[in-house]
Amino acid sequence: MTAPLTADAHEYGLVGDGVADDRPALQKLVDALGDATAADGRPRTVRVPAGRYAIRDRPVLWRSGVSLVGAGRGATCFELSNPGAPTRPVPLAWFTTAQHGAGRDRHIADVTFAHFEIDGLRVETEEYDVLAKGLGLQYVLRGRFTDLYIHDTAATGFGCDFLQDTVVEGVLTERCGRQDPGEAMGGAGIGIGVGGWGPVERLAVTGCTARGNGTNGIFLELQQDDWVPPRGIRITACHTEDNRYGISDWGADGLIVTGCTMLGNHVAGFDVSAQGTTSVGGRGGIVTGCVIDANPGDGIALGNTPGPYGFHGNRVGNNGRYGYWEHNLAGGDQEPATDIVLESNDIHGNALDGIRVDAPLHEPAFFGNRIRGNGRSAAPGTRGGGEGVHCGPLSLTDEWADWLPGGHRGKELTVGPEESEVTAVVVDNTATDLTLAPVRPGAGTAWPDGTPGPGTAYRLPDCPAPRAGLTAAAAVTHPYVHGNRVRDDGHPRTQIHAVWIAPEATWTGGRVSGNDFSGNASASTRFDSAPSGGRWRDNAG
Repeated sequence: MTAPLTADAHEYGLVGDGVADDRPALQKLVDALGDATAADGRPRTVRVPAGRYAIRDRPVLWRSGVSLVGAGRGATCFELSNPGAPTRPVPLAWFTTAQHGAGRDRHIADVTFAHFEIDGLRVETEEYDVLAKGLGLQYVLRGRFTDLYIHDTAATGFGCDFLQDTVVEGVLTERCGRQDPGEAMGGAGIGIGVGGWGPVERLAVTGCTARGNGTNGIFLELQQDDWVPPRGIRITACHTEDNRYGISDWGADGLIVTGCTMLGNHVAGFDVSAQGTTSVGGRGGIVTGCVIDANPGDGIALGNTPGPYGFHGNRVGNNGRYGYWEHNLAGGDQEPATDIVLESNDIHGNALDGIRVDAPLHEPAFFGNRIRGNGRSAAPGTRGGGEGVHCGPLSLTDEWADWLPGGHRGKELTVGPEESEVTAVVVDNTATDLTLAPVRPGAGTAWPDGTPGPGTAYRLPDCPAPRAGLTAAAAVTHPYVHGNRVRDDGHPRTQIHAVWIAPEATWTGGRVSGNDFSGNASASTRFDSAPSGGRWRDNAG
């Protein structure tokens, strides 16, 4: 066959009627254009008119220099399925190290994937398989992925690794990781492995949306623990919602996250930890100008990092646990995190502490933050049932209740008799209504076995205490805490202390000065372990 620079898919055997298997024709066309590009060095493009193109039982092995451009989301759709190969994952485009020998010297170059949809709903593997992606390419050079809609894949939707001089923009992923049991590898909306190109990977992820995906909305993961965590990666103007984690840095260096929204993610809005395959957390990152709000777990969860890391000018509010949680997971880096900076953030309305330190910090700097009205989970325990109690898919209403608004935020609701009780996490509440988190990302209900009937019995636990603006429950050495406003002007006040140094903590040296610690529910400070050395002065309250 001839190999034009731009090929119309219909002219080369693709049908797009949703019935005929278009994979063989697409594979033949990609191979022909790939051979031509290898021969003359001129990249080619496959243009795919509107239609529904079935890709059955085998993925398309991609070739360098071949682009795939559709007629737009919803117009051009690739429908993946594996009815004849139930053990085989079927991404649309495939080129990997393990299966095809991909590497720095054998890579995919000069490719664009744009303006189409990938529907992964019909791929079912006998066991969860991390390769059951929408796109699964490794070692891409000068790539561009733009205006793609990827949904309902069994594993990660956009699962491409080692992207050099590449842009990922305007990608929408929904309900990917459909077969992910909850904590398996993969299962993300946008999952990008890093480290393959060395210490610098020039990658921009911008204007993307990830909603209802099984693990992460967007995550970066170092793929080998002896590789250098790479610099050069930016995530800008992205939106993550109703994923297990919103945006995660599991092994980059100097990641820049700017202007993003992270809402309603079940465990954390932004996460740095040893969750990845190599148990290497990110370091050197900067998160600025983001809204991290109403996540049922933590707003920011940071751990297993040697530091530094900086959070500047973010709004971190209404989360179901801590606004910012410093912690370490077993198996990852346990050394003190150095040079953690929280500057000019608005940390408010979180259910427990505004800032909670459960892992060692060295030379942290907290300055210019407004840490106000946290400890919202202040309502006493209660129970009910009978007349006036009814449930919706994501709610429970007790018409006779008079709860403190927001007072059950983050609590675990228990419903039904003891022998068959179910639980759900409270996202927020009014005086009579509880809003509940979905049972898993992408679900439309909080109930695993159907909505409970009218009058069902329920109970809510008591409020945890104390709840502070800033709690230290680990070793903190040489901190700089200056110019923060740590107070509560609410009615009632729910932030009990501005600063609590817990019994298990040590607070050594440093400087705490020029802060406003007045107006909390109880005393401004509580020292169950006295600070040692350093200077505390000019703090109001």
